[in-house]
Amino acid sequence: MLPSVTKVIYIVLSLAILLPALSGSVLALDVQSLIREIEQQYSGASSQARTIMQVRTSHWERTLEMEVWSLERDYFLVRILEPAKERNVATLKRYREVWNYLPKVDRVIKVPPSMMGGSWMGSHITNDDLVKANHIDEDYELRLLEDTETHYVVECLPKAEAAVVWGKIVYRIRKEPQVPEQVDYYDEEMIRVREIHFDDVQQIGGRIVPLRLTVLPLEKPEERTILHYRELIFDLQLDETFFSLRNLKN
Repeated sequence: MLPSVTKVIYIVLSLAILLPALSGSVLALDVQSLIREIEQQYSGASSQARTIMQVRTSHWERTLEMEVWSLERDYFLVRILEPAKERNVATLKRYREVWNYLPKVDRVIKVPPSMMGGSWMGSHITNDDLVKANHIDEDYELRLLEDTETHYVVECLPKAEAAVVWGKIVYRIRKEPQVPEQVDYYDEEMIRVREIHFDDVQQIGGRIVPLRLTVLPLEKPEERTILHYRELIFDLQLDETFFSLRNLKN
């Protein structure tokens, strides 16, 4: 049997070896949970929303009113309500696949991998954003860069096997209430190319969320996309069958 003093030294040394690894694991888990919660703030278990999307480019401007349904992180359906000429144009996401419905020609078109980086509905949001947004914690290695009295700053670097378009994503998250303030996107050369700003923070159905997102492409400072939630309802009775190709057309 070890003498008591030796036993104490043994325990202290063991803790000195184990605690850094344990604290690192806990920190990584906490950061993953934080980013997962931030990415799912508008969906929760399920949700329905009405949104206004305003897009301004160097050549034109457009405003769309849309209705949106979601289920957890893998199901998403959006349908245009206004303007009338684009009414019922719709997008469906199931897992990591996206389809568009064009009512004028009554066609459902699956978005191929080669077009995932393309613009969604003419905005500065991409098809890839729709697919990957709720999977940041799966596709990226997360690291807490800053932990101040008021904010967290989290860096996301793509995992080697992940098929992603961004070289890095950085989240700036307010602690109280816990909502995102800004997300910065970097290309493969680590040049910051896009920002998303969040404001109009309100409490909706027991959740505190920013109802307005402003997407800024930094290479085109005169352009922007503003997505503003007008209605947001959580915890609807939805299941996977709602997010079908048949319902995409209806």
